[in-house]
Amino acid sequence: MMSSRQIYLRLLTWVKPYWRMFGIAILGMVATAATEPVAPWLLKTLIDNGFKAASEREIILLPLAIVGIFILRGIATFTSGFSMAWIAARVVFDLRQAMFGRLMTLPTRFYDDQSTGVLISKVAYDVTNVTGAATGVLTTVVRDSLTIVGLLGYLLYLDWKLTLIALTVGPVVTGLIRIFSKRLRAAARSGYSAMGVITHILEEAVGAHKVVKIFGGQQYEKSRFDQVLNTFRRATMREAAAAAATVPLTQVAVSISVAIITYMALRQSNSESGTTVGEFLSFITALVMLLAPVKRLTDVSAPLQRGLAAAESVFQVLDEVAEDDRGTARIERARGHLQFEQACFTYPNAPRPALTDIDLEIQPGQTVALVGPSGSGKSSLAALVPRFYHLTQGTLRLDGHPLEELTLESLRDNIAMVSQDVVLFNDTVRANIAYGHAQNATDAQIEAAARAANAWEFISQMENGLLTEVGENGVKLSGGQRQRLAIARAFLKNAPILILDEATSALDTESERLIQAALDTLIVGRTTIVIAHRLSTIERADLIVVLDQGRIVERGRHGELLAKDGVYAKLQRIQRDSVPAEGSPLEESTQSHVAS
Repeated sequence: MMSSRQIYLRLLTWVKPYWRMFGIAILGMVATAATEPVAPWLLKTLIDNGFKAASEREIILLPLAIVGIFILRGIATFTSGFSMAWIAARVVFDLRQAMFGRLMTLPTRFYDDQSTGVLISKVAYDVTNVTGAATGVLTTVVRDSLTIVGLLGYLLYLDWKLTLIALTVGPVVTGLIRIFSKRLRAAARSGYSAMGVITHILEEAVGAHKVVKIFGGQQYEKSRFDQVLNTFRRATMREAAAAAATVPLTQVAVSISVAIITYMALRQSNSESGTTVGEFLSFITALVMLLAPVKRLTDVSAPLQRGLAAAESVFQVLDEVAEDDRGTARIERARGHLQFEQACFTYPNAPRPALTDIDLEIQPGQTVALVGPSGSGKSSLAALVPRFYHLTQGTLRLDGHPLEELTLESLRDNIAMVSQDVVLFNDTVRANIAYGHAQNATDAQIEAAARAANAWEFISQMENGLLTEVGENGVKLSGGQRQRLAIARAFLKNAPILILDEATSALDTESERLIQAALDTLIVGRTTIVIAHRLSTIERADLIVVLDQGRIVERGRHGELLAKDGVYAKLQRIQRDSVPAEGSPLEESTQSHVAS
């Protein structure tokens, strides 16, 4: 784990590109700090000299000088404040951009282990707190340190002995800050963790609101939310307690120093060589003015530790290793010849392999159905083709090229996927069909893809046609319409390899017919891998591969496998016996449960 110093220095590297603006901010801070000693000096001048017989010129110039100084101070304060705010906004922009860019390159296994809500919290919430350390704390430290230097210089000029007494409070304040900093950081870490869980629960409850209502889960979700809210509240209060204790303790230490200085100054004023009234008041005024920047410097510990904890969270994402894209070979338009040779795959920390000794050859243009009970390895095998996961052992080749030697971009350019869990973006119909590399497709090409997917009929009836917004994950569309948009997306990509996580379950009969017809057209001339949940839909597959506990136990065509009376035939009988009425919802639900 990085130390606080290392984290902060790394954070400052994000400020470095804007050094010119930072330089302007520093100049503004220097000008602001330079005006601080002027006030006590004016007080001394007025008391010791100003109320004596002053000339008409002095009577006019002194008030004008006061106004001029504060105008200069105002300009300097605005310049430094605006410059640092601009830098803060840029740093937040850059960090969010970098985090999102990193998230887009992370491997699938990373998302398997992460809560979406926690990741959203890191990008949306944690980054904003980083700026407290990156710019807010920096502003306070630089501006107030310069102010303290200026005032101390003036105090030394007035009375160096009294000033040295004032400086004895420094080690005490430093010790207090160190003691409470660790508590502040620990509380901030706990708060960020709790905020991630809050976002996660909120996302789940809102996204599944229909299930929550139907099954009466409101109270359960509320209790979960209340519990994590309370955790966040307690972390916030621990942080507040540590931050609040720092200030009064510091002020007590400073007040003792001021009291000693006042006592000695009063004793000096009784002697003939003592300070004048103007000097004494000027000294006390400068000393009191010193308290404000000192207080701000002691207060800086809370936002600093909060920002460092947020920076740790942000850097965790930025330091995640991107997908392994070591391949250098490119393949333009693949033929679609896939070869699994002694392929083995195990998920991280899994008790047993997901796939063992898979030997499978898929010819170009061939349709291969993967069948088996839940957990047999169907989805795992299909996920290896676009290299969502890497083989533990063995080799997977595309057109003779080991997949590891191909660049991810060229590999995935040759693959399209249609899943039963359709993913649509909160955008227009057009944007969802012409997604990614196909975004520059013409309306004619998009329409042709939609017609091929049997989707143009309902698209053309929409008020805004292709420009109709589909809502979050296509909430404004029916299940069948969402599936047909996903198929249209695959048509438009026109990839030679197609992966189908069967898309016809849990749909009405008419939608199923339209989707099946579109799929039948889509697979023509493409190497197709079908993850089969409903065995009745893969009877015409060129090859059916039966998996059980990560191994291939049978392979062949539909009739051949039935004749063997093995695992495939058993699955067929289970599904047939579980169907009460053809096409009913219960039939589809049972089939999906048994075969998936």
